[in-house]
Amino acid sequence: MTPIESRQNGTIRHLARLARDKKYRRTTGEMVCEGEKLLGEALTAGTQVKTVLLRNDSLSPLCAQAEAHGATLFAAEPRLFALASDVETPQGVIFSCESPVVSGELPRVRSALLLDGVQDPGNLGTIIRTADAFGLEAVILCEGCADPTAPKVVRATMGALFRQPLYRLPFARAAEALRAQGLPVYAAALHEDSVPITETALGECAVIVGSEGHGVSPEALALCDRSLIIPMSGHAESLNAGVAASLLIWELRKPYL
Repeated sequence: MTPIESRQNGTIRHLARLARDKKYRRTTGEMVCEGEKLLGEALTAGTQVKTVLLRNDSLSPLCAQAEAHGATLFAAEPRLFALASDVETPQGVIFSCESPVVSGELPRVRSALLLDGVQDPGNLGTIIRTADAFGLEAVILCEGCADPTAPKVVRATMGALFRQPLYRLPFARAAEALRAQGLPVYAAALHEDSVPITETALGECAVIVGSEGHGVSPEALALCDRSLIIPMSGHAESLNAGVAASLLIWELRKPYL
């Protein structure tokens, strides 16, 4: 384990930049995570852990496991350790690892969720976590979505990011690929001819969920086969994007549970 004694240390600067710079994450193919839970999830998923930074020098079994699989271990006192984190109260372990594969090629799937401009990190993280929980075969990030490797998204997934298949495709290409597989593409949208999901069989199909502020874009709506709504009996005008997506994931996966 190598001690770090300077705020100008290259490892500190690398981890801090991964936390704050999307372009740098894409260039390096790495992302940064915090905490032993996420470290354990990464190791279990077979993700290559590159660098592990410990607050002080307390070596846990998980850190030793990461080192045995090729990670380089560093230690820093709390003041320097905090420079590598993007939160006010960092956990005792910060690590970098290879970013999950976000593919532009869609395999054959039975169902999928498409996201159109979902920008809130908490919502995106919730959607990825829910998709993993119910075994959804594909979450497709279309135009304008938040970066799934951003630290706030990673934390919100609670480790699901290491398991859930993610794809990045423009909506038009995604819709074409899904229809080539025989899947209809629906939009979750408040529209004059929207059909309640309780009256629609959501087995083998794909559903698109729009942004928090604007919903599904007109361009995406024009390419959908049908609009769907989630019936509500209360007074709220709409649902949070993460909640709406979670309900739709449940409906998509219900035939297979």
